[in-house]
Order: sequence, then C-alpha cells, then structure tokens
Amino acid sequence: MDFFFLGGVIFLLVFVIGPMAFTAVKTRRIEALLPPCGQFIDVDGARIHYLEKGSGPVILMIHGLGGNLRNFTHSMVTPLADEFRVIAIDRPGSGYSTRAPDAPASIVRQGEQVAGFIRALKLERPLIAGHSMGGAVALALALDHPQLVGGLALLAPVSHIQNPAPPPFQPLLIESTLLRRMVAWTVAMPLSLMQRDSVLAVLFGPDPCAPDMDIKGGGLLALRPRNFYSASSDLVAANHSIGSMVERYSELSVPVSVLFGTADRVLDWRRHGQALAEKVAGLQLTCIEQGGHMLPISHAQHCVDWIREMAREAKDK
Repeated sequence: MDFFFLGGVIFLLVFVIGPMAFTAVKTRRIEALLPPCGQFIDVDGARIHYLEKGSGPVILMIHGLGGNLRNFTHSMVTPLADEFRVIAIDRPGSGYSTRAPDAPASIVRQGEQVAGFIRALKLERPLIAGHSMGGAVALALALDHPQLVGGLALLAPVSHIQNPAPPPFQPLLIESTLLRRMVAWTVAMPLSLMQRDSVLAVLFGPDPCAPDMDIKGGGLLALRPRNFYSASSDLVAANHSIGSMVERYSELSVPVSVLFGTADRVLDWRRHGQALAEKVAGLQLTCIEQGGHMLPISHAQHCVDWIREMAREAKDK
C-alpha cells in the first residue's frame, strides 16, 4: 500500500503538480513581458481587447489561429495608420480577449461577435483584413452581415475544410473539453516550448522566422493555458462552420481580394485561394512566389501596399 501511495504521489508531482506550477509561473512572466497594449469593450458576452491607431477610412484586422493582434502591430499597423484608422483586435478567447465559458467557438459565432464589435464602435463599413483563420471569420462576417463590410482583404485565409489539420496545429485537436483543460494547464506549455523551433519553421517557412516573434509578434501569449484552450476549441469547431459556408460563397456581395504565398506550409494556396476565387465572382487572387504563411510579418511591406490598394478600390465602389 505504501508503495502504491508513494507511486501516486510521485506521479502527481511529476505529471500534474509540477507542470501546473511551471505553467502558472511562466504565464505570469509572459503577461509581465506582454501586458495588454490596447483597450477593452464588452461585446455579446465577450470582453474584446483591441488597439487602434491613425485616422481616416477604417481597416479592421483579424488574426489567425493561436495568434493575437500583435501579429499585425509587429509590422503592419504603423505604416497603414499614416493613411487609415487601423483597428486590430484579439479574437474572442485569443490574446487578452475573453470568451464566455458556454459560448460556442464556431467561425460563424465569431463573425457575429465581430459584427457586434463593429456596431459597438459605430464603424462605417470597414475593410476587413483577415489572416489565416481570421480570414474565415471575415468571410463569415461578410456572408451574414454584408451591410457592415466595405470589403475583404484576406491574407492566406482558411476558406475550405482542412483535413487533416496543418501539422503545427494537430496537437490542438482535443475533442474533450475536460481533457483540453487538463492539457492546457499541464503539458501544453512545456511541450510547446520544446517544439518551438520546429513549429515556427512550418509557420514561417520557407521565409525565415522573425527573431522577435516571441515578444514583438506576441508569440509567447499563445502559450498561456487560456489561449491554448481557446485555440483548441477554435480548431475543433472550425471545419463544421466552414463546411456550411462554402456553399454560400457565391452569395458574397462585397469586394474580395486574397493574397497567398505559393510555398505556404500551413495552407495550400490552390485549396484555399484558387478554390475560393472559383466560387466568388470578381475575386482578385494575388500570389507571392515562394512566400510562406506568416505574410503579415514576413512580407509586411507587400501586405501593406496590397491592402492600401484594396482599400482605395473598395472606397471607389
């Protein structure tokens, strides 16, 4: 009996209490390094963290899976703010935005919350710039609330069902909410730190990884338990929402432009860019030869120039 008791204590210390303590300490350090950089507003049960800069026509930026608004503030917000009022948000559950425990993580629901954000700030038909899963949220927003959208500028967007999940995100596919919470508070952070270089190589490659991604790009925030849990919830719910959206793409009534890297290691440009262009009349698809997935950082100037042109065209229509 003593042997089994001792074994149980050792198991708890090594595999539960130890990792939880490590995660809690590391989370506090990350939040001290990267505190909220914007302001907050309550929208439909979520507390949305957002940053805005500049004046003029509005560009609303929505980041991808596991990301946060710092993916855009890294290199894109400041140059665009010379000409536009740029607003970057943390999606519900990401960065410093919250999501109610019982709120669905579906793409469609997130689109509704972005619509609520637009109404709350009284934004007049902003151009929506969405990266990766943020592109899927932008598509849902434009399908269900076209009157709120001036146009879509989609950077390497998820537009179709992705099965299997891209390699860097496969560990997030945890169906059980209880197991998802347990993983988030125990092994997720130490394992993520161990696999950091290999994951970033896929996310950025073949482009070089930004050396300041952890801090300036907000990468460390994704390691926190709440963000891991939300990203897992987002990924598990994604395909169901996107499957229902695909049949409606022909209904899109706002200008849509898509920018993709032809060497993207996360999402294939043909499956998510070209296939979307075949369903949406007038969609403009632009490709960056040998570009990777993290276009807002790796090809920031190209993205800035492309969005400027898209904003001007949307304004003229």
